[in-house]
Amino acid sequence: MSGESVNSKAYPLADSHLTITIMDLVQQAANYKLLKKGANEATKTLNRGTSEFIVMAADTEPLEILLHLPLLAEDKNNVPCVFVPSKQALGRACGVTRPVVACSVTSNEASQLKTQIQQLKDAIEKLLI
Repeated sequence: MSGESVNSKAYPLADSHLTITIMDLVQQAANYKLLKKGANEATKTLNRGTSEFIVMAADTEPLEILLHLPLLAEDKNNVPCVFVPSKQALGRACGVTRPVVACSVTSNEASQLKTQIQQLKDAIEKLLI
């Protein structure tokens, strides 16, 4: 994770502690089948209103392929978005061998992750203040 590959447009960027928390929750969401991987699927979950929050990789090249997601998230129903430094690490957390540039954690009323998702949403929203 080198600092030079992180684009200045990648805002808000999670710090190392929050990144670990996000990756952990993404991994759990993948196990519970509450995760959509890729920029296109993340866009679909935002349009359908099923997304809890969006995680994007800051080392995506070109970053512009992701920059529609924060705008769409704000327009739809104020879904928090956050950047993490590495697409490779995000891919591993999503449970795939390839890099993942964006993923969406979706909602489910009966989920055991509901409280953890809410806590993480609050932490992401604090980054924007």
